[in-house]
Amino acid sequence: MTQTLADMRRDYTRDGLSEADAPLEPFSLFQHWFADAVKTEQPPVEPNAMTLATVDEQGRPHCRVLLLKGLDERGFTFFSNYDSAKGEQLAARPFAAMTFFWPSLERQVRIEGQVERVKAEESDAYFQVRPLGSRLGAWASPQSQVISGREELEQLLAETEQRFLDRAPHCPPHWGGYRLLPERIEFWQGRASRLHDRLNYRLQGNAWLRERLAP
Repeated sequence: MTQTLADMRRDYTRDGLSEADAPLEPFSLFQHWFADAVKTEQPPVEPNAMTLATVDEQGRPHCRVLLLKGLDERGFTFFSNYDSAKGEQLAARPFAAMTFFWPSLERQVRIEGQVERVKAEESDAYFQVRPLGSRLGAWASPQSQVISGREELEQLLAETEQRFLDRAPHCPPHWGGYRLLPERIEFWQGRASRLHDRLNYRLQGNAWLRERLAP
């Protein structure tokens, strides 16, 4: 197995990333790359899938895959259960990192910054456009808590379905959005012989500093 893993490699030759093609701020470049990913990536890859990393009170890192659900000049928005493990970690240490990887394009984007909860009305608006099953699940699942088995989860869902039998489920108080306010965004484009292109944007005051990093 060790030898097999050591022999696994891929040479990246699709594209390059130069300063001449990169704007002075990172948001328009991310939107351009994301649009490319939507057009290029095929299932099962989800273009808005990202790995989100958080840190607990003991300084131990945790990561998981989530879906990006909003992007504007303020930052990157995702939604979750506030009482989940990630919710507790963000409450204790409101900083996170997220990574997007688009294999067909040989591109990766890394984002780091502070995290804040979005306003309740923003969470409500997104909750109402979710599929009914997802809305019921947000009420039924005690996310990250130990349960006895699948049967307990299905029983909780059945009870929730009865609770909202004659009305639409509203947004739970324990569920809502987070926005990562970026302080650093790195764009990585795979290149041949592992000499990848890396353009890094760092926020300094109200301006972005763009710099090239060695691969």
